[in-house]
Amino acid sequence: MSHAWHEEMQAEIKAGGRVSDRDIADKVRHAVLMQRLPPGTKLPEVTLGEVFGVSRSVVRKALTRLASEHVVDQRPNQVARVRAPSIEETRETFEARRLVEGEVAALLAGRLSAETLDALKLQAREEAEAYRRGDEPARIEHSLHLHHLLAEQSPNRVLGGMLTDLVLRTSIVVALYKRSGLASCYQDGQHDRLLEHLADGEAEASRRAIHDHLRGLEALLDLSPREARIDLMSILGRTPEQA
Repeated sequence: MSHAWHEEMQAEIKAGGRVSDRDIADKVRHAVLMQRLPPGTKLPEVTLGEVFGVSRSVVRKALTRLASEHVVDQRPNQVARVRAPSIEETRETFEARRLVEGEVAALLAGRLSAETLDALKLQAREEAEAYRRGDEPARIEHSLHLHHLLAEQSPNRVLGGMLTDLVLRTSIVVALYKRSGLASCYQDGQHDRLLEHLADGEAEASRRAIHDHLRGLEALLDLSPREARIDLMSILGRTPEQA
């Protein structure tokens, strides 16, 4: 999600424009992906309603969206929280993505059109450029877009749908548990190598490239417990001038 979108969202809130449950879900998801909302952060309906200037029913719909994406935990009679997946669940999520995306990559090897390959190469190139200029939000966007394109092109639509879900779930896990002080999870050249194998029709090499990429991401995680003390208004809401 771009910085421009964030500014537009703030302008819309300031102007009193209508904010939908999708808008709220997008902003909370973005804050999690950017590591601004750590695991276990409470998301009270009343506070979110004040932040966005909407009713609790709209907030509730947004939280339901986020729960379906495994971004938040929503339990009866309890305040919703940013998910804090266990170590076991995190390992299982990465294992599932390796199996699914590795198979999708193997199926796609030698079957991608020149147009699709160009689109994938563009995302890899723009991800690298974003990394070099220190724009981590843009880098994440381009990386996610590349993997979502692979999911969309999957010859097996069921696997493609599973991959779309797993890309988001693992991205959330990486955002939640990335080692403290690590500026970026960028792995230089890995996407380029994957695309070379796909273009050359090398199924097993494509599968291995995915496995290596995901194992590298998993190795960057810090799964030690964290305590969340977060001011939602400062992260998601109005600036003092907007209040």
